[in-house]
Amino acid sequence: MKQTSALKIASLFAASLFTAVLALQASAAAQDGTTANPQAGRVRAAKAQPSPKEKINAWTVGLAGGLLEGAPIRLAAEIARVVDDGDNLQVLPIVTRGPTENLNSLLYLRGVDMAMINADALEEYKIQVPHILQRITYVLNLFPSELHIFVRPEIQTLQDLAGKKVNFNTRGTAAAYSGPLIFGRLGLNVDKTFIPHQLALQQMKSGDMAAVVFITSKPVDAFLKGKWEPGFKFLPVEYQSRFEDYYLPATLEASEYPGLIRQGERIATISVPTALVAFNWPPGSNRYHRVARFVDYLFDRIGKLQEPGFDPKWKAINLAATVPSLSRFQAAQDWLDRRATNRQTAK
Repeated sequence: MKQTSALKIASLFAASLFTAVLALQASAAAQDGTTANPQAGRVRAAKAQPSPKEKINAWTVGLAGGLLEGAPIRLAAEIARVVDDGDNLQVLPIVTRGPTENLNSLLYLRGVDMAMINADALEEYKIQVPHILQRITYVLNLFPSELHIFVRPEIQTLQDLAGKKVNFNTRGTAAAYSGPLIFGRLGLNVDKTFIPHQLALQQMKSGDMAAVVFITSKPVDAFLKGKWEPGFKFLPVEYQSRFEDYYLPATLEASEYPGLIRQGERIATISVPTALVAFNWPPGSNRYHRVARFVDYLFDRIGKLQEPGFDPKWKAINLAATVPSLSRFQAAQDWLDRRATNRQTAK
């Protein structure tokens, strides 16, 4: 009886020892990446390969572009064509409710890494998003959108517009947002309307509308192709300190509007920078690396965007141009620094 119990104890001890040895082997295999089970190794290797879903998302960047009929979404689509590199980089232009809504998308909409905005859209977020200027960085100053205040013959000065009907185009457009903001800074209290500019221009001819406000890149076809009686004109807006936070000085010239501006005359105005901006992702984060790769591709290939077949605005792009109130995305600054170093070395 005692012999039988001893045999049982010995058997249990041997089984425990065998289990412990197997556990130690498994632990060692896990640490050095080996395995005693070839099938398990193949399964682990298969899992290490990214799935098609992971692959397509790894280097995809979302870009909020604005209204389908606007210039920003067209530029976003052209950017996507030029920087596309299969699984290595893909840009998705996103149609939104307008250039001011693009900033909202960048702050809150999932999958949006960058946006095209009018610089003064930041004004709306100063209260509701503390430190907004630190949360957003700019990649590129795309193009200026010049302020055009077009008035009837009896209007001679900005002050003459007080209390009169002034159209700012439809809601969601640059004019509908920036126009009233600029008029507020000028202290102009007008009867604001938000109807399509084509309709408002007809009302101007009949005397029902005193002025229209365009904020877009010059020259504007509506002024070039329209037939205007003598006296219809653009009013000047002088660049002042009140505009320094978001705006830049600009002019409207006779070469751009030969039927409305006399030869040699220049009409002072201001422009709203349209900028490509990114969320200020922490350096080293996955989203930062995505945008950094995008920056390198875009800046390296900017010459392709200046070739025939793309928007003429690309020919005036200055990669080093700044955007008032914002800091440059670090990867963009790094690219510019490398170019400056290479040029210095080449001398």
